[in-house]
Amino acid sequence: MKTLLKTASLLAALCAFAAASTSLPAQNITLPAPQKAGGMPLMEALAKRSTARAFDASRELTPQQISNLLWAAFGINRDDGKRTAPTANNRQEHDLYVLLKTGSYRYDAKVNTLVLVAPGDQREAGGKQPFVKSAPITVLIIADAARMGGKTLETLTPNNREMAAADAGFIAQNMYLYCASEGLVTGVRAMVDNAKVVAALSLKPATQWVVLAQSVGYAPKQ
Repeated sequence: MKTLLKTASLLAALCAFAAASTSLPAQNITLPAPQKAGGMPLMEALAKRSTARAFDASRELTPQQISNLLWAAFGINRDDGKRTAPTANNRQEHDLYVLLKTGSYRYDAKVNTLVLVAPGDQREAGGKQPFVKSAPITVLIIADAARMGGKTLETLTPNNREMAAADAGFIAQNMYLYCASEGLVTGVRAMVDNAKVVAALSLKPATQWVVLAQSVGYAPKQ
């Protein structure tokens, strides 16, 4: 009888632990170190670069793939803190926000970590098209006027707005080339409800705005 009681108590404790674990809040994600060697030759990657608007919703990217993708996009590649994509006057005015099933995160390139900004699946906020939620990951390229000499978006000069757009394009192309090399599919777009994203991610509406959004995943099974 004592053995049965002990077994029952142990099972109850395990069940309680499992229930508590599923209710734990989402956490920051420390990514593995990006792989900075290998991959497809550049000219082959350029030949395979293309835009996709459909994704296999059943296939996820691995943490290593996410780390490599974000480092390729806008990671730190030199000891002086400069990035894999250029920015005007090295202002580094963009942040990459990553929408996953588990939550929304800001990519901290200095420590290679996804910093949680909102728990839960908010991928549909990453675009207006139906395919957006089927992609396992969407990267939002978000600019901050405060880093470009403007106190608010309204005070930002047209030239600085244009440079923010150009700099976002460099980041997007880096993701395109990584995806071509890795056998992934991707598509960039500007059709994003900026107000919806700002509210979902608790951004600063006076200074931050979504320049581009880019979904990444695997091609649907044929």
